[in-house]
Amino acid sequence: MNVSVAKFGGTSVANFEAMQRCADIVLADNSIRVVVVSASSGVTNLLVELANGQQSSAQRLDALQAINTIQQQILTALGTPESVAASLSQNLELMQQLADAIALRPSIETSERILSLGEACSSLLFAEVLRQKGATAQQFDAKSVMRTDSLFGRANIQLEQVKQLVEAKMQPLLSDSIVVTQGFVGADEHGNTTTLGRGGSDYSAAIFAEALKADNLQIWTDVAGIYTTDPRMAANARVIREITFNEAAEMATFGAKVLHPATIVPAVRQGIDVFVGSSRDPSAGGTWIRDRAQADPTYRALAVRKNQTLLTCHSLNMLHAQGFLAELFAVLAKHHISVDLITTSEVSVALTLDTTGSSSSGDNLVQPQLLADLEPLCDVTVEQDLALIGIIGNRIASTAGVCAKVFGLIKDQNVRLICQGASPHNVCFLVEQQQLETVVQSLHHALFE
Repeated sequence: MNVSVAKFGGTSVANFEAMQRCADIVLADNSIRVVVVSASSGVTNLLVELANGQQSSAQRLDALQAINTIQQQILTALGTPESVAASLSQNLELMQQLADAIALRPSIETSERILSLGEACSSLLFAEVLRQKGATAQQFDAKSVMRTDSLFGRANIQLEQVKQLVEAKMQPLLSDSIVVTQGFVGADEHGNTTTLGRGGSDYSAAIFAEALKADNLQIWTDVAGIYTTDPRMAANARVIREITFNEAAEMATFGAKVLHPATIVPAVRQGIDVFVGSSRDPSAGGTWIRDRAQADPTYRALAVRKNQTLLTCHSLNMLHAQGFLAELFAVLAKHHISVDLITTSEVSVALTLDTTGSSSSGDNLVQPQLLADLEPLCDVTVEQDLALIGIIGNRIASTAGVCAKVFGLIKDQNVRLICQGASPHNVCFLVEQQQLETVVQSLHHALFE
């Protein structure tokens, strides 16, 4: 049996009409046996506010009422079937109980539980949409198979356990039913609810696809594929119809918003083709991500990531010494921080912080305790309001003239950091954020138009 996994993002399941479009996509493809949904658009943001526990009772009530309105409108359009209405009511009541509990006594475990309820509601409702269109569909609790560690908010998948649980609990259902489950959520070995970080629904879908050895993974969002750059910055940006895993992974890592950066990893491991398309207009096609593409141009796309923070660590102890970088990275590891870009000199290390696995910005990651722990080791300078630009393509490290062309185009701009050579698929650098659009437009015009 051919098996495809389809993931629908928050805007794709925002309301009843949107869910209807998604259901039509599922029913038009008999291979789609697993559907992974995000929370309806706007719900997660409201749940994040409730999970912070900083709201007044009136603000909590407003947030809960807004969530209730979004979900009840879908339920009403479905005709308020009794069993679905009862389950939805239980979820909404639990939201209120958890929100009140967090306000009295903040708890990361309680926050994780409330954050997971958006996906619980949307999967419940979407399964009913499919049933009313004549499909055999059932809601499935992702927490029963998506095993993680206990790093709340940025939980790590325990892959071998997930594979075993998916084989035992999910796979037997697929011959008779379409399984509708939740992205973004899992559970640790003690049964505590965990979340995978913002954007984790893509990752969940990819893990399910890997565990099921699916034929393909479909990511349905509100744009018709992966563009040569952000269309809001360059009016002539165009959809890339085919791209390799390596290129897509670079794009995702360096800021492309269509895919969560970790999504590509499970697909590469299992050799699963990934499709990215628009649930608003499925006939517009989209982007296929494959192991190999028919064309492999030097320049494929421009990826952009805003709000970058640059740490420069200076120490004379680096000079002809051993172990300095090990000590530096040990401090960063202690604070659960991974490094994104890095350049070194004899006595300095400049690096940016990887924020792709969480909802935190680089600014949020640079906490006073981190700086205090670094102080005995080195002098630290923190620079903010920077943006990263990654030029993605093929053979960049071995093609003569790439850097001369790229930096010649932006010779009037102050480039703060350059990384090139570690990968044949990118050259990346930092610029002042206020100059970002000007730089992107210049590069896109010269390289892609």
